[in-house]
Amino acid sequence: MTEVLSQEEIDALLSAIASDGDSQTTLISSSSDMAPRIAAEQRKVKIYDFKRPDKFSKDQIRTLQMMYENFARTTTTSLSALLRTMVHVHVATVDQLTYEEFIRSIPNPTTLAVINMDPLKGSAIFEIDPAITFTIIDRLFGGGGESAKISREMTDIEQSVMENIIVRILSNLREAWANVIDLRPRLGDIETNPQFAQIVPPNDMVVLVTIETKVGPVEGMMNFCIPYITIEPIISKLSAQYWYSSIRKGTTTENLNVIKDRLDTVDIIVSAELGAVEILSNDLMLLCPGDTIILPTSKINSDMVIKVGDQPKFKCRPGIVGSRMAVQVTGKLDEVTEESLEELALGGDDNE
Repeated sequence: MTEVLSQEEIDALLSAIASDGDSQTTLISSSSDMAPRIAAEQRKVKIYDFKRPDKFSKDQIRTLQMMYENFARTTTTSLSALLRTMVHVHVATVDQLTYEEFIRSIPNPTTLAVINMDPLKGSAIFEIDPAITFTIIDRLFGGGGESAKISREMTDIEQSVMENIIVRILSNLREAWANVIDLRPRLGDIETNPQFAQIVPPNDMVVLVTIETKVGPVEGMMNFCIPYITIEPIISKLSAQYWYSSIRKGTTTENLNVIKDRLDTVDIIVSAELGAVEILSNDLMLLCPGDTIILPTSKINSDMVIKVGDQPKFKCRPGIVGSRMAVQVTGKLDEVTEESLEELALGGDDNE
């Protein structure tokens, strides 16, 4: 095999030409022995463990970190409002390891929730440090938010309270994944012993998102453990390029479905306006029970206006359903102007 000498070895050989033959032979011999040794020292060797293969690329790890940083910001706001105290949540690390290593790294007992990752097949683990768990419980039960000094399992009442907290946190998780998939995480079971939560074989690779959490003066960790097999169908979407492009587009089917689902749960005030009249403040102060204010509506069966929020949207007629007052929608206000509203208030659309 042809060996390539370094510049230092070439200089050494050139300087040896001026010396005697014995010195030259010695230098050539030592240089020939030195070349493989120097090449071996400069060679970069990467150790690969077949028992713990790398399933996630650096780009995918960075994307997951950005997603969970968004989750941490929304969780900080929601928990602060719920607990009425300062809560700080931020992502500490995102690593890949085996499921067995994760199980061995968490305390026993702990708060360990099994999360169904619909529409993905499989489950994930959401683990909350006992110090954070009992601080939240103490705060919700009226205490000052002090952590329990002893390590114990939760009572049935405490577990029920934590279920509600975890459900609130999972709603933030759905928002964090919205640019990748319309994730609908659901709380499954809550375990206190990590050995009872075997969602994948021990040697399967998982991604572990470690989130530092501070509730008042108490600090602890929250961990999201997501098996590779669970997010394998969407692993190609876990790239910074896809994530940023989804943010710029903002019109993907997943985003539209999320927006529609959120609009379905929005509370909004709908009111029917009988009419409006202007009176002097002095007359207003002189009003007594039994006084009558005459509205400008021309007839009792004239159309009224239905407002959605502050915006006029529909025409309606008053009536009664059973023992309750009601209105019947008679039409839609396509183009609302001040003139059309004034005409409607005066009964201008009434043809009877």
